[in-house]
Parts: sequence; C-alpha cells; structure tokens
Amino acid sequence: MAESVVAIGLMSGTSLDGIDVALIETDGESIAAFGPSATYPYRTEDRALLVRAIEEAKMLADRTARPGVLAEAELMLTARHGEAVVRFVATHPQAAKAQVVGFHGQTVLHRPEIALTVQIGDGPVLARALRAAGLKPGGELVYDLRAADVAAGGQGAPLVPVYHAALAKGLVDRLGLPVLFLNLGGVANVTYIDGINDPIAFDTGPANALIDDFMKERTGLPVDADGACAAAGHVDEAALSRLLAHPFFAQRPPKSLDRNDFKVFVAEYAGLAARSTEDGAATLTALSAATVAAALPLLPQRPQSVVAAGGGAHNPTLLAMLADRLGVPVTPADALGLSSDAMEAQAFAFLAVRALRGLPLSFPTTTGVPAPMAGGVAVALD
Repeated sequence: MAESVVAIGLMSGTSLDGIDVALIETDGESIAAFGPSATYPYRTEDRALLVRAIEEAKMLADRTARPGVLAEAELMLTARHGEAVVRFVATHPQAAKAQVVGFHGQTVLHRPEIALTVQIGDGPVLARALRAAGLKPGGELVYDLRAADVAAGGQGAPLVPVYHAALAKGLVDRLGLPVLFLNLGGVANVTYIDGINDPIAFDTGPANALIDDFMKERTGLPVDADGACAAAGHVDEAALSRLLAHPFFAQRPPKSLDRNDFKVFVAEYAGLAARSTEDGAATLTALSAATVAAALPLLPQRPQSVVAAGGGAHNPTLLAMLADRLGVPVTPADALGLSSDAMEAQAFAFLAVRALRGLPLSFPTTTGVPAPMAGGVAVALD
C-alpha cells in the first residue's frame, strides 16, 4: 500500500468566480484526511479578462498557442494562483507540508471532437512562485491533466469521477448503491458508481453558466443568488421543450461540453428576450434540472440517491427542480460531511497524486478513452 501524502489542489472552473484551494491527505486511491479549503474570488477585471480569453480561444487550432489576450490571461491566472496559495498557507500553515500540488488551470476551449482542449496556466512559472508561498522543496506540481486523454481519443472530461468513486466508499451505508454524484458548475456532469465497475461519467448539459450569463446581462449581478429570481418566475414549458430537443441530451456517452456550447442555441430557441427576468431565470434553471433528468435513461440502472456538489448545490430552487424531475433524493454534499465548494479542488489534489504514481485518471466509461489513461505533466517545486 502506498503512503499517503499531503496534497494541495487548485481549481478554476467554468463559473469563472474564483480559485478554489483545498488540502487533503491521500495515496491517490483513498482519502486519509480532509484538510482546510478556501475560495479566492477573481477581481472584476480578472473575470472580464478570462471572458475575453474564452471568446478569443474559439479561433485556436494549436493548444499551445497564446495569441493576443490569451497570453495576458495566462500570465494573470498563473499569478493569481500563486497569490492564492500564499494566502492559503499564511492562513493554514499545515499546508506548507504539501508534497504535491495539482493545478487544473482555466479551460478556455474544449473541442474533443477535433482532439483539442486548452487549459491556460503556466505550470513551471507557478512551481517557482510556490516556493515563495513557503512550500518545502522536494515536492512536485502536476498540471495539464487533460491533454493525454484527448490525445488518445478521449473526451478529456470529466476527470473527477475517480475521486467521486473514492468518496463513495464512505457513503454506501447511508446512501446505498448505485449512487450518482452530480457536479453543478458552469456545466453539469454526473458520475454513476455501483461499487463494482469503473465509474460511468459524462456531461449532461448546462448548470450555472447560462443562468449566470443571463443574470449578468439582465441585472448586472453575476449569479441568481439562492435561486431567488428563478423562484419568483414561471417556467416557459414550450421553450423548455424546444431546448430539450437538442440531440446532445439523448446522445449516449461518452460526451462532454464547452462552457458556451448552448449559448447560441438557447439564444435562438428559448425566446428569453420576450420573457421577464424572473421567467427567464426559472426557464434556464428548469433546463439545467431537466437535462440531468434526461441523463438517467442513459445509465445502467436508476440511482438510489444523488449527491449534489458545485456552486449549484447552494441554489435551493435548482435542487428542488432536480428532486422533482429526477424522482430520486438529492442531497447536497455538505449535508454528508463533504464539501460542495472544495470537491473539485480536492479532486485535482487526488488526481495529481495518482498522476505521480502512474495510476489512471480516466477510463473508457468516463471519457471514452480506449484504455485507462494516466496523464499530467510534473515539475519540481525546487
């Protein structure tokens, strides 16, 4: 049995709200202990820069290219991650013992159908910066964790399922099997775990991205806080039916999404321009719930329970719509002693340890890669 190590995970997700930092102790197969976690919000100008970078990344054909604003965004993103770790270690001195750091970077383009996924973030530059954070020499930073999977023919996403499977081992007595982990970030994805086979995972559709963009356009606010706007509105069922006709939702996995994949489609078919802000938010929230429900027939059998994580797990309106449409109990991860907000950052700490051990990060049942696939690029923290 491998020895557990202290690892830091860094995650900047599709919601573009900030950098999640989490500390765990793990051998890459099980979790020996959960440590502290924190979120460091992006500045308004940082988020605007990332939005511009994502827009410009649509033109990329080379995953290593950083034309125009992409170079500026990568420089900013790397610096902000370094600052986040400095602040985290200052607040939680035990984090200075970390021997491994998992760095996801920021996805600016995800087009697995053309074997292209792009995460900005300079691993070697960040590794040098982390010495200033007080991390001891001799450790390693692991980054670029999706590229090997895509190069081998996989979707490159989702990567968190192997961590979900490790978490599920501690939940069997309370939730039973099969259990479904549901991540509600900018995009929603599910992980189906039966305790016997490799996890089955795929993106189901939009989660928060469309809602957040709609709220920003209508109100100037970045989110529908607590789902209050959606709760005050009415779902346009006719519009919802038009949107659910998109072939992606019935497509069998493996399948994954870019944050903006449905932006144009929704603008064309939802008719939100003619709806109130409340009705628009309600309809988009219902879309997120309904597309998760559309995923259930694609699973081997109906799950006994759903564990919800990510930012959407704090939206009671979305959780209520999910419970209603799924017909399965939906429990926020926090209610089970897990962390809805830190789970993905924890996962990238876990994945980094697996990468250093040469263990697979993805599987044919999660990304469609031909065989279980290791990955990641390691750089010394010296």
